Amino acid sequence: MESEKLLRECRLCPRDCGVDRTSGQKGFCGCGSRVKIARAELHRWEEPCISGKNGSGTVFFSGCSLKCCFCQNYEISDKGKGFELSCEELAETFLRLRDMCAHNIDLVTPTPYVPQIVSALDKVRGRLDIPIVYNCGGYEEMSTLELLRDRVDVFLPDLKYYSAELSAKYSGAADYFVKASAAIKKMAELTGKPVFDENGLMKKGVIVRHLVLPNGRHDSAELIRWLSENFEKDSIMVSLMSQFTPVYHAFDHKELSRRTSTFEYEYVAGLLQKTGFDGYFQQRSSADEGYIPEFFDRKYY
Repeated sequence: MESEKLLRECRLCPRDCGVDRTSGQKGFCGCGSRVKIARAELHRWEEPCISGKNGSGTVFFSGCSLKCCFCQNYEISDKGKGFELSCEELAETFLRLRDMCAHNIDLVTPTPYVPQIVSALDKVRGRLDIPIVYNCGGYEEMSTLELLRDRVDVFLPDLKYYSAELSAKYSGAADYFVKASAAIKKMAELTGKPVFDENGLMKKGVIVRHLVLPNGRHDSAELIRWLSENFEKDSIMVSLMSQFTPVYHAFDHKELSRRTSTFEYEYVAGLLQKTGFDGYFQQRSSADEGYIPEFFDRKYY
């Protein structure tokens, strides 16, 4: 696969910008032709079957195809903080994290860089013997996901909104649910049912994440209903998050200017419990800006 060809008329995400990133043009995501990351370290705050004891080898990519108004990582998703790497340096970063005893390589917001990531993974094929995790916002194109076949082992997508009105208001993407729902079905097809090792670490599978928003419990209920109607109970896992903390442009919306209430979270948690999906419920204490990692604008390792 020629990464340059895919970047010359970029249609990697549903924004369908069609810009030539190789000539310096940038689309909605703000990404150029070179990989840009803001952190690559062990991370212990993912789901237990991802973080395990040692931590996940997490690479935070700069830029994003959603740029949600409440994004905790807005420094990198919207403001573009980070430093550039070649594909060779990205491959070396994966090996560095492996050598730090990471349980997996966790690619956070990787969508704009899938061609370069594929090139980097191919460079270390046979040497990188830990799972690859694709940690994304759920807003994906089928053709981009197909590039990841036999390269990504675990998908960790968000399923943010059911309502087109909400997704347009908070993420500028009225088609979010249409695209994300199809993408999650594709991810489940690519990985199959969840598989774990003897230590309970996920080796293959899909974990769908959903963040309960303030005043969003009814939209959350629609998503839980959709999941229960479209997936067998053992085909995916579901992680229900309570970590919403108003930051950045969340304050532009009165309804987002507070944390999710205990009642709102427990209402959605009760619905999820009835579905029979395995998964995780997040501690309320996670709604704290202190859990946002430090990001860097120059290579530090």
